[in-house]
Amino acid sequence: MAIDPKNLELRRRRFRPIPVRMLVPNFITLLAICAGLTAIRLSTEGRMELAVAAIVFAAVLDGIDGRVARMIKGQSKFGAELDSLADFVNFGVAPGLMLYFWQLHDLNNGGWIAAMVFAISGGLRLARFNATMDDPDRPAYAANYFTGVPAPLGAIAVLLPIYLAFLGLPKPPAAVTAVYTFVIGCLMVSRLPVFSGKAVRMRVPPELVLPAFVSAVFVIALLIGYPWYMLSAGTVIYLLTLPLGWKSYRNHQRKAEAHTTAPVVTSASAPSEPSSPFLSAADNDDRPSRLN
Repeated sequence: MAIDPKNLELRRRRFRPIPVRMLVPNFITLLAICAGLTAIRLSTEGRMELAVAAIVFAAVLDGIDGRVARMIKGQSKFGAELDSLADFVNFGVAPGLMLYFWQLHDLNNGGWIAAMVFAISGGLRLARFNATMDDPDRPAYAANYFTGVPAPLGAIAVLLPIYLAFLGLPKPPAAVTAVYTFVIGCLMVSRLPVFSGKAVRMRVPPELVLPAFVSAVFVIALLIGYPWYMLSAGTVIYLLTLPLGWKSYRNHQRKAEAHTTAPVVTSASAPSEPSSPFLSAADNDDRPSRLN
């Protein structure tokens, strides 16, 4: 039986070796999924402190896997799809179940509905992000904003009642926690423009390298030493700054609309200045260029 050389070449292409740099970001994403699933298990066992730590760890991994992929040129469509599935599990399903096991189960079906709404909101938010990522009609300034609260930050924010309880504050009523969970879910699927931080320059001047290291170590030390204070303060500050993102986006939008609707004055429509009889023909030819 003769072997078709075309099929043999196609089989070789299909099973060609994959560079290690393409696998590293996916390993980070899989580690984040393991952290999210572990958070669910820990919450069922009542170990909420470790469960929250696992979610924070997953959020940190989610923040670095994309940057690592771009740094080592390991982007792939498979990695992008895997990252979306990881975000849905880690920042949609896991926080909703954690809140349900922590307090929302007191409301029976009402608490389960609140947890489901948050999880589904996370999935819808990620689906919309993937669908509009390559929108050609998107204005240039919109690249600096997210549409709705990002899934990782939404997961960190929705756990605020747990942070406050760990600080020794009275546990809020289950109905209040359910309403708060529903509100955060609505913020995730809303059209609210939110600062993305992509416009921030990632280069540090040489004279600020050491202060940047010291500041980073200081923040990490505070997060380790006083996690509930840092998470509570960070969540409240972030929620309070959401209107600033909307205001900044509206300012960019107004400037763009004013620029597109402003009348364009051309040389044909501009009033012509009569030529002076005391100017030579060469001066008359050169005058419009000097005015422009």
